[in-house]
Amino acid sequence: MSGGPLYGANVFANGIRQHYLRYGGKGPVVVLIPGITSPAITWGFVAERLAERYDVYVLDVRGRGLSSTGPDLDYGLDAMAADVVAFASVLKLDAPALLGHSMGARIAIRAAVAAPEAFSRLALIDPPVSGPGRRAYPSKLPWYVDSIRLALNGIDAEGMKAFCPTWTDEQLKLRAEWLHTCYEPAIVTAFEDFHKDDIFADLPKLKQPTMLMVAGRGGVIEAVDENEARSLYPALEITRVPNAGHMIPWDDFDGFFIALGDFLSR
Repeated sequence: MSGGPLYGANVFANGIRQHYLRYGGKGPVVVLIPGITSPAITWGFVAERLAERYDVYVLDVRGRGLSSTGPDLDYGLDAMAADVVAFASVLKLDAPALLGHSMGARIAIRAAVAAPEAFSRLALIDPPVSGPGRRAYPSKLPWYVDSIRLALNGIDAEGMKAFCPTWTDEQLKLRAEWLHTCYEPAIVTAFEDFHKDDIFADLPKLKQPTMLMVAGRGGVIEAVDENEARSLYPALEITRVPNAGHMIPWDDFDGFFIALGDFLSR
């Protein structure tokens, strides 16, 4: 990463402390919601590029990073979506776009359904489409839990390479530094919700222009899922990054931005 955020800050919204990093400061507002074990700082390299055109707020989802955590919180999808709605409201963000990756994309969908006037558009980056009676999410829970437990005791970039072998040294160092902030029960709940909460049911309720970005090598979204999603929301715009796995910008940074295009400000 060549630069950094303008600042990091905390806001009390939906009854919890929500920590965020702000990049850019000019242009249309974008709220970036990371995935299941990605604190905000790990998306800095993407936010920096977005900040060339947008005013970007990257969230620490509850139970991750510097946001509220602990055994007394609800880590379900509805609670995380309510956080995003409250975040935008408390900061008086004027109909920002939501860009969510993986779990963050599911949060974006649920938030947009809950508050359709609050958000202008959605960029959904390879969201899990598993659910009751559906194909299982391809990643397995121990992959997350084992790495978090190692991080709690201290792990370096070399140790993290066993879990993320294709990442750069800088990306591995960031994950090794921050993964311990991912609260295991929050991760377990979110992972289980991938299989309990069917996000397809939300798609017909969307009102905003919406993009679905598919990782060509991710194994998360298949052609049958694309067809079903479009049947439920015919205006859905689908783009693909053929040579990327689920962590699209980690695998193909330029391909991610080519696929995103000008959607966020169109």
